[in-house]
Amino acid sequence: MSEMVLARQLSLGELDERYSGLRLQATAEARQAMVQSLRRYGQLSPVVVWPTAGAWVLIDGFKRLEAARHLPELATLAARPIEADARTAKAAMYGMNQGSRRIHLLEEAWIVCSLVREEGLTQPEAAQLLGRNKSWISRRLALLEKLCPSAREDLALGLLSPSMARQLTRLPVGNQAALLAAIRRDDLSVLEVKQVVDLLLGCITREQIEFVLLKPRQAAREASGGLARGYDPRLSVAGNRAGRRLASLLDGLARMENWLRHSGRAELSQRDGPLLRGGFERLGRDAQAVAGLSTTLAGELT
Repeated sequence: MSEMVLARQLSLGELDERYSGLRLQATAEARQAMVQSLRRYGQLSPVVVWPTAGAWVLIDGFKRLEAARHLPELATLAARPIEADARTAKAAMYGMNQGSRRIHLLEEAWIVCSLVREEGLTQPEAAQLLGRNKSWISRRLALLEKLCPSAREDLALGLLSPSMARQLTRLPVGNQAALLAAIRRDDLSVLEVKQVVDLLLGCITREQIEFVLLKPRQAAREASGGLARGYDPRLSVAGNRAGRRLASLLDGLARMENWLRHSGRAELSQRDGPLLRGGFERLGRDAQAVAGLSTTLAGELT
């Protein structure tokens, strides 16, 4: 039997919106587009309802219902009932919005949380019902239970990408707002956010945390191997002294390597040889000695 045979007309007031909290509010542009579509073409497909305890609970079609309320001439909507219980009705909200009508990540999280926290499903049971794996369920729960309110708001508005939101959940909720402010201020990429979260998780003192949040790109660059010539609050006094020496030495070695590879002997005159030979011999010996000691120390520090 086709959908249109199964559908029945229901007045707008008969539609129960108790599950509207599991869906994002439509944007003004999307709402206006739906109003124009209903006015021009009428209702092209029925909304989906779950009949229970004398109510017609809306499962799919929230945007159509909201748009219909802006059209006085539209007093009813075609509705297709489905056989379900509370669990399968919520699962249907997810299933009916796959493919071309992609459901938002936050809506997925709301549905998963409702199934687990309100309907009492275990995570494996929710995964089976939605056709997903336990890891997928766990990540959706984390978005609600481990993400600060301001980050959830940005996620809903499209100002925060799902990948960045997942990185934020690695931090305690109380520490996420400060990083979110840094993301907005410096327009950090997903990779940079991951690097900053890694650094924050390794910070010990408040001073270290403040440095990473104030200068996230510099902190990430230095942590990945680049060394600062200035003071680094993450390091001890001796560590800062060693860092400055390393930065100066590595810069000098880079310049010398470039000169030796690309210019070197071609730039020197014949009389330069006797005067510089001893220096280059010492550089070779000392560089080998420092290289061996550095490799040993690096292994001990690791």
